[in-house]
Amino acid sequence: MSHHQNLVSANWIKSSYSSSSGGECVEFSPTFAASGVVPVRDSKTPQGPAVVFPTTAWSSFVSAVKHGEFPTA
Repeated sequence: MSHHQNLVSANWIKSSYSSSSGGECVEFSPTFAASGVVPVRDSKTPQGPAVVFPTTAWSSFVSAVKHGEFPTA
């Protein structure tokens, strides 16, 4: 089953973990959180695709990042 989210009205926020030098640019939109989903995209390609996560999965991911569960090289 495929679900399509219309993201035209999305307000995007760049991750504080994204670098200012143009690398690792991730944006997310809290616009649809009340409906249970959080879209995520590459800010270098805003017209490109977005991956839409359930809010519970997104919250778990953000928590893991904050607690250092994904060490950087």
